[in-house]
Amino acid sequence: MQIAEVSQKYGLTKDTLRYYEKEGLIGPIKKGENGIRNYEENDLKRIEFVKCMRGAGVEITFLKRYMQLYDEGDNTVEERRNILLEQRRILKEKLDSMQEAYQKLNYKIDLYDKQLLEKDI
Repeated sequence: MQIAEVSQKYGLTKDTLRYYEKEGLIGPIKKGENGIRNYEENDLKRIEFVKCMRGAGVEITFLKRYMQLYDEGDNTVEERRNILLEQRRILKEKLDSMQEAYQKLNYKIDLYDKQLLEKDI
């Protein structure tokens, strides 16, 4: 699959895909004789993973380290697991904070709907 197809499929810009490759999050992507990138199934799996994690706010530095360890093989399983556990903990804190904000928004909207406006914010 060529970069334009991958870009469209995953909703990522070509520049983002090149950046992910440069940073070691995906690839290196094989190129044909014409120099055009040809993404393979394993590349697409990595793109899906990176996109999902980035969408959740996981920082590039953690993803880079995780992918580096993944590429090193089975002797890094425990360290990779620890990275994932830490990112899960961070994400849970964010989810809790977002849930609290969501509930507060619903409460405020309900007050407006019932025309029970408060004097405070």
